Amino acid sequence: MNKTIAIALSVLLCIGMALSGCSGKDEPDGNDSGNTPKASVTPAGQLPITNEKTTLSVLVRGNASVEDFATNEFTKWLEQKTNVHIEWEVAPEKSATEKLNLVLSSGDYPDVIMGFGVSPTQMMIYGSQGVFLPLNELIDKYGVEMKKMFDVNPFYKDLITAPDGNIYALPQVNECYHCMYHQRMWIYKPWLEKLGLNMPTTTDEFYEVLKAFKTRDPNGNNKADEIPLSGSIQAGSSHLFSPQMLDSFLMNAFIYDHGEKKLYLDNGKVTVPYNKPEWKEGLKYLRRLYAEGLIDPQSLTQDNNQLKKLGENPDTVILGASSGHNMGSLTTLGGSSGRWLDYVAVPPLKGPNGFQNAAYHPYVVGNGQYIITKHAKNPEAAFRLADFLFNSPDTTLRWYAGREGVEWRYAEKGEIGINGKPAIWKQLTPWGGVQNVNWSQTGPNYRSNDFRLGEAANPDQPLEVILYNETKTKMEPYQMKIEKVMPPVFFTADQASEIADLEKTILDHVKEMMARFITGDSDIDKNWDAYVKNLDNMNLKRYLAIYQTAYDAKSKKK
Repeated sequence: MNKTIAIALSVLLCIGMALSGCSGKDEPDGNDSGNTPKASVTPAGQLPITNEKTTLSVLVRGNASVEDFATNEFTKWLEQKTNVHIEWEVAPEKSATEKLNLVLSSGDYPDVIMGFGVSPTQMMIYGSQGVFLPLNELIDKYGVEMKKMFDVNPFYKDLITAPDGNIYALPQVNECYHCMYHQRMWIYKPWLEKLGLNMPTTTDEFYEVLKAFKTRDPNGNNKADEIPLSGSIQAGSSHLFSPQMLDSFLMNAFIYDHGEKKLYLDNGKVTVPYNKPEWKEGLKYLRRLYAEGLIDPQSLTQDNNQLKKLGENPDTVILGASSGHNMGSLTTLGGSSGRWLDYVAVPPLKGPNGFQNAAYHPYVVGNGQYIITKHAKNPEAAFRLADFLFNSPDTTLRWYAGREGVEWRYAEKGEIGINGKPAIWKQLTPWGGVQNVNWSQTGPNYRSNDFRLGEAANPDQPLEVILYNETKTKMEPYQMKIEKVMPPVFFTADQASEIADLEKTILDHVKEMMARFITGDSDIDKNWDAYVKNLDNMNLKRYLAIYQTAYDAKSKKK
């Protein structure tokens, strides 16, 4: 289901619930319900959390990489440390949203909802109704680990605070350094070297490199089978934009092209690039590449798997360059061909007017990961458990990797981290796959930049070191200023419903016309004004106004 449509449906469901009194049940809140006294919690930061065994009911989004949350080794360790036992209800991954909506509409809530990434709109609706408990006082009284994170990064607290001043959910924060610059271009270095070409630094130089890839037989098979530039259109929702799309990297030589929705800030005003003259000039550049056969026509229709087939062509290398998050967007990471090691990042290109930008994504907060409901029998214990999940490095390592001494260990003297500094920890077994020793990144947690880059470098698995170095030397120097970056915002139910329709209509039109302009199906110079007028008729002004209202509400609460 389309993400925005899903939000809209959820909003309609929530509105219906509000009109009908939510649960339809006349029962007290969970904080006051039942005759069994709750176990008192120990002082903040002390373990166990309760001296008497305490049980929490948790609805968790299923994770294909976790065999069984109930018997998981991290779950066992967590219970032993905290004296909190979890009764799990696992929502099947493919129908998790439907399950969550069903539970919320039933009024039969668990103590905790975890791992769903509940939307800010749902937080505001259910928070205002009292279904989701505000966590502010619990954070003030018991948030030992949360406060440490806020002290280091105060804006994280702002990002999870609703316009009414309440925090209704705890996040998962993953400071993935290279992920913050994921709109990249990858080029096959051996072809540059064979043809005696330098790494391109401008759009004109990039054009010349692609032309050489097409005409000078860099793979040496005496066939004109080289594909200078390709990409794909796959994204999480059909109308959104992905890092593999042609515009994702190249348009940043003309104007800010940021993320799935392309929103950015101009002196505090929410705006978009795709109705501006600079976008038109970028499209004309892409049109030139396409017209001269330098862009693979399949770039505008193929998915990620089809792109990878080009990158891993079995006979010989045929792909010169492609946009993507990392080399795995166009090749198989760790694959037997070893090609992924030969694709290197292109630094942000300087356009004809001197514009040069690396799209920057610093808001690495996955909100809505841990919610305590009004039926929680011991909200203090529920919160203390979540706060302990933010403990680093010990709890974080067990949550992420597994058992100390088996899946990971602390670094030894002389071991160097990904960032070239003394390492903090070392992975002992490959991460990923179905296992039962960690939660596979489910639920609330904080992985700081220092923690991630403090993993001991592994020569046999050099991906993270490569991505760090490529990002540090090529992307960060051209980083988009943070005041230009549109942060996540909270919407009311009415705003979310209206945005869902407007956003799909507008972005579908932008994608359609981008493809038509690039292929020449529509003449850019003749039809540009009509394209911009269509955006106006689709109520782009109203779309931006809604985002502006949400952004202003967020700014005022600081």
